[in-house]
Amino acid sequence: MPGLQHSVTIAADPQRIWEVLVDVERWPERIPTVDTVERLDPGPLAVGSRTRLQQPRLPTAVWTVTDLVDGSSFTWESASPGVTVTATHDVEAHPDGGRLTLAVAVSGPLSRVGWLMTRKLTRQYVETEAASITRAAERPVT
Repeated sequence: MPGLQHSVTIAADPQRIWEVLVDVERWPERIPTVDTVERLDPGPLAVGSRTRLQQPRLPTAVWTVTDLVDGSSFTWESASPGVTVTATHDVEAHPDGGRLTLAVAVSGPLSRVGWLMTRKLTRQYVETEAASITRAAERPVT
């Protein structure tokens, strides 16, 4: 299954990193690779909740949370004909604050072709997301 993983150490409490990460409604103001976010279900992220994301140079996608460990990780999936994309977001304690690991995996009959076409862009987006979450989490809370 094609995919990638990217980790960063963040000089912030893991709880602060988690709060920034799961506040997906604020991603467009924090992360330049996210144009719009629309939560399709009320309340905090939970297994089964759906979010519509529009990102530059990608089709609009609905992401459904498939796994969530509050304060630590969430995984969501988006499906299109022939390809399912799974994105995992993990936060853990680290001696220097917290560690954020973002992973993306693609599966399905068209996954290899899709991955060849989007691998470079996906890597750029994941690295940008990690850097943006780092900046937001390390910024003093006002």
